[in-house]
Amino acid sequence: MAVRIFKPTTPGQRGKVLSTFEEITASKPEKSLTYGRAKTGGRNNTGKMTVRYIGGGHKQKYRCVDFWRDKDGVPGTVKTVEYDPNRTARIALVYYADGEKRYIVAPNGIQVGQKIESGKGAAPEIGNALFLSDIPLGTIIHNIELRPGEGAKMARSAGSYAQLTARDGKYAVVKLPSGETRMILVTCKATIGSVSNGDHELEKSGKAGRSRWMGRRPHNRGVVMNPVDHPMGGGEGRASGGHPRSRKGLLAKGYKTRRPKKLSNKFIIERRNK
Repeated sequence: MAVRIFKPTTPGQRGKVLSTFEEITASKPEKSLTYGRAKTGGRNNTGKMTVRYIGGGHKQKYRCVDFWRDKDGVPGTVKTVEYDPNRTARIALVYYADGEKRYIVAPNGIQVGQKIESGKGAAPEIGNALFLSDIPLGTIIHNIELRPGEGAKMARSAGSYAQLTARDGKYAVVKLPSGETRMILVTCKATIGSVSNGDHELEKSGKAGRSRWMGRRPHNRGVVMNPVDHPMGGGEGRASGGHPRSRKGLLAKGYKTRRPKKLSNKFIIERRNK
């Protein structure tokens, strides 16, 4: 993975940093694994705007990605590595020995032609999905299930990874990308390696128009609104007094929103980095 830094030949090129896409090997997705994705523009079924700052954007197709990795004992071959507009990571098209095709989140370092497998007996190699009970301690993992058979929920975005640090009875101890350490059942699956496109965090649009291509409308701050529109609005001049709040009046920037009696609290050994 690498990024391109553009020469400032136009105002939009100045400061623009984009991916080189050098790992991409196919320009069109597998037709059987895609379907049309209608845009909402932030409106609900009655046409009322319920989410602000969404609208426009290029037409996109949704790629059906396999987060379950339930083809146990069936080897697969990586056919292509592709771009996915619906996520920051790259995706890989896998042809399985029984003729089925599936997309998976591409791990960093995966190559076309590489063999992958999942389930009991799979080797702890990049791209293979194993139960947490079978993964060696200290291994870097991603696409982690929270409940057996539910599908991967954690460490799925570009460049993210977690680390299996210990096992205690029926639980494995995993250090997550946020710094949180928590217990997960050893019967849950995870994929070996880190997620591809780790340089995604270095990218810069360069211009507002590129945000519009991605379906993002201009986002205005609460302090520049009127009091009727936002709790932080109003005042003479550039006043931004008071505590930072959301539009609904909830405290922001440090206010804890997690429920203190949440059932999953008992699985968290150490909270995320402050």
